[in-house]
Amino acid sequence: MKRALIFLAITFGITYAYEFLVVYPLAAGTAPYISDLVSPTLAYMGAVALVMLFPALGVVLTRVVTREGFKNCVLKPTPPRQSLPWFAVAWFGPILLVLAGGAVYYLLFPGDFDPALISFVEAQRAAAMANGADPATLAAFNEAAAAPLAMVVSLLGACAIAPALNIVTTFGEEWGWRGYLMPKLATRLSIVPTLVVTGVIWGLWHAPIVALGHNYGTGYPTEPWGGVLAMCAWCVALAVFLGYVTIRTRSTFAAAIGHGALNGSVNLVTICSISGGSPFVGPLCTGIVGGLPLLAVAALMLRDLRRREKAGTLHVPEAGLPDGVRKEHR
Repeated sequence: MKRALIFLAITFGITYAYEFLVVYPLAAGTAPYISDLVSPTLAYMGAVALVMLFPALGVVLTRVVTREGFKNCVLKPTPPRQSLPWFAVAWFGPILLVLAGGAVYYLLFPGDFDPALISFVEAQRAAAMANGADPATLAAFNEAAAAPLAMVVSLLGACAIAPALNIVTTFGEEWGWRGYLMPKLATRLSIVPTLVVTGVIWGLWHAPIVALGHNYGTGYPTEPWGGVLAMCAWCVALAVFLGYVTIRTRSTFAAAIGHGALNGSVNLVTICSISGGSPFVGPLCTGIVGGLPLLAVAALMLRDLRRREKAGTLHVPEAGLPDGVRKEHR
């Protein structure tokens, strides 16, 4: 557990320091070091994306500082016959769960459903006009409004390739959480508390940017702690899904693919919402209604992991070396 604590101290220390010193000034528009050539919004988005690499940096520094070396990196998957089905689950599962969550939400709140995507197109057109879009760009919105199905198909295509496009940043997170922390905790805890604790820690790691509005916005009655608690709960469900595919493939890349698929598709179902929905309710899978399919699948996965653990057939990948053991120098 000692190396896990060192990893957490390094990762949280670097992340929180960077976010308070760099990301917060960017969000407030007070950062003095941004060139006029870069828009404040783009600079902020880039700064937040960079944070996703810090857990991997925490792994590297922990392995070096504790002389653990780079044995057991949880990268090489099991043979394709065993791992490919679970890589497919990681790639397409999040998209299906997002769509299923949207379907549940719109069945319960049919008055918010806009199959013609009129509200979405008008909102995008208004934003483009506010930013001084040229006539050709505005005309494209008219074409989109006339062919909503084509727009949906193109967005689904973008979601399908999102895991590949996002792999660098999502691997940066997943090598830390699923490729290091989860296996370390599993040496001391049973599988259920391992995944729950990993998820809560992962959610707390997001706390500073959740306070800025990440995932849950601003202005809600319990801001920011309600958003932080909701993020922790959501991260527990995701930790089960991503932990499951990591265990079944024995590779962090499965979790990185699943994380990338989710990041690329999470907002897809909001295009049909007249109100834009609520991050605490739905149609986003961050909400209690939109997230019901994710919760159901996570519960089934957790049940299977617990069953395997009781039967003695659960094998969580090892990460690095046991505490007290150092890499041998030759």
